[in-house]
Amino acid sequence: MRRKRITSLVLSVCLIVGSAVQGGAATTQEKISNAKAQQQANQSSLQQTQEKIQELESKKGESETYLADLNTQLNDLRSSLEKLQNDYDAKQEELTQLQSDLEDAKADEAQQYEAMKLRIRYMYENSASNYMNLLFESGSISDFLNQAENISQMSKYDRDMLDTYKETKEAIQTKEEQVAQEKEDIMALQQESADKQAAVEELVETTYQQIREYQEDIQSQQTEENDLLTKISSQEDAINNLLRQAKEEEAAARLAAQQAAAEKAAQEAAAKEAAEKKAAEEAAAKKAAQQKAAQQAASATEKKQNTTSTSTTTSKSDSSTTDTTIDTSKGKYLGRFKLTAYCSCSICCGKWSGGGTASGTTPTPGRTIAMAGVPFGTKLSINGQIYTVEDRGTAYGHVDIFMGSHSEALGFGMKYADVYQVN
Repeated sequence: MRRKRITSLVLSVCLIVGSAVQGGAATTQEKISNAKAQQQANQSSLQQTQEKIQELESKKGESETYLADLNTQLNDLRSSLEKLQNDYDAKQEELTQLQSDLEDAKADEAQQYEAMKLRIRYMYENSASNYMNLLFESGSISDFLNQAENISQMSKYDRDMLDTYKETKEAIQTKEEQVAQEKEDIMALQQESADKQAAVEELVETTYQQIREYQEDIQSQQTEENDLLTKISSQEDAINNLLRQAKEEEAAARLAAQQAAAEKAAQEAAAKEAAEKKAAEEAAAKKAAQQKAAQQAASATEKKQNTTSTSTTTSKSDSSTTDTTIDTSKGKYLGRFKLTAYCSCSICCGKWSGGGTASGTTPTPGRTIAMAGVPFGTKLSINGQIYTVEDRGTAYGHVDIFMGSHSEALGFGMKYADVYQVN
């Protein structure tokens, strides 16, 4: 159901060690202190490692976001290059067509120019006779003027056609220059886009490499984290074993003290009984020696015997009572443990609140307890109540008793009691 922090375990260890009585051997206490110090050092290293993993994860995430942006830019540049290539090909086709049109225009111009030169030369060479022929051959002055107008119109046509071809040639040349310039501009854009693409591809490769390095560092730190967790877990087991050893030494010392006290009491009772027996024998001998004494002496002797009997009964009754007796009939005596209580709320259990126990069972008031150092299912007798170890979160020697509500857990407080293992 819940697993409290290792820090809580270390604090519990401190409390348990501080509460241990003189029955625990000093050497065991030193081992516990050393193990605790080593565990705290490893825990500090673990925290630093976990912080470094978080930092590396953050940097890796930033690099992955940056890489996604670079890939988007790269795709845009590739699309732009493809469009520029299409534009370049279209301009090349247009330029080729213009060059072809220009050649055709030049050919038409040359042909028209040659034809015009022939007509002009003919008219100038035969202008006088032509005009006279037109005058004599014309039926009227109107016919003559019409013929002359035709000649004039033909000359004007030749001039207009020549001008038109010149304009066409100039337009084609201008368009050719414009297309050529556009082609150069496209080539410049292609080069610029290609340079940008190369730069972005280099950034992509660098970022990929950075991400791989981050991943390798994260894996290395995670390996170190797992090693530290293994060490801390091993040290936790070692600390619990040492705590159990200290409690066993404490319990053995208490049992030995109780046995020694019982033996001493038995010896004192035996000595007292022997003294009383001796006194009785002496009294009997004295009585035999004084049989002939007066009846008043006999009454006095009888009174003395009655007083001795009453005193012996009272002494035996007083020596049979004790408040700290270890009752081994309840099971294996484990020692005097600290008792606290918890419930399944988020205050007590944090992120494990409302779940099952560490052993997978459903926590139940009056049955479930949490303590490390013993197998799940171990049954402990505490103040006459039998509980089952089903959860973790506290060190050996610190029993956390499950309650039905947080108020009950708070009301329980902290206590100490003798604990027996019944299975």
